[in-house]
Amino acid sequence: MSRRLISSGSEFETKIGYSRAVVDGDYVFVSGTTGYNYATSSISSDAAEQADQCFANIEQALKEAGSSIAEIVRVTYILPNRDDFQPCWPVLQKWLGEVRPAATVFEARLLDDAMKIEIQVTAKVAG
Repeated sequence: MSRRLISSGSEFETKIGYSRAVVDGDYVFVSGTTGYNYATSSISSDAAEQADQCFANIEQALKEAGSSIAEIVRVTYILPNRDDFQPCWPVLQKWLGEVRPAATVFEARLLDDAMKIEIQVTAKVAG
C-alpha cells in the first residue's frame, strides 16, 4: 500500500506543510486536530464541546482514509490548561469508551488562545 495524503482543505496545510492525515501501510496518522467547526467557521469556548468537535473532525479524516474511530490504537491529548481535561472525560468516554486506545495527555500552549484541546490519533486502516 502506498502513502496517501488526506486534506481537510485548511489553508494552513499548504502554508505549514502538513496533511490532516497520512495513510501509510496499515496505519492512518491523524495530525493534531482542534475543535474548530469547519461548517460554521467557529470554535466553542467550552473545552468539552471542543473535544467533541475534535472527534467529529477526526472521524471525517479517518472515514476518508478508509478507517474509523473503532480502529484508533493511540490518542494524544494536548491542553493548555490541564484543569480543562476532566470536564472532557464524558466526551472522551462517548467516543473512545469501547475502543480504549493507548493514551497520553500533556499540557502545552496551543497556536491560538481560543483552542482548549488538541487531539491526535493513530488508527489501523479498516481491514
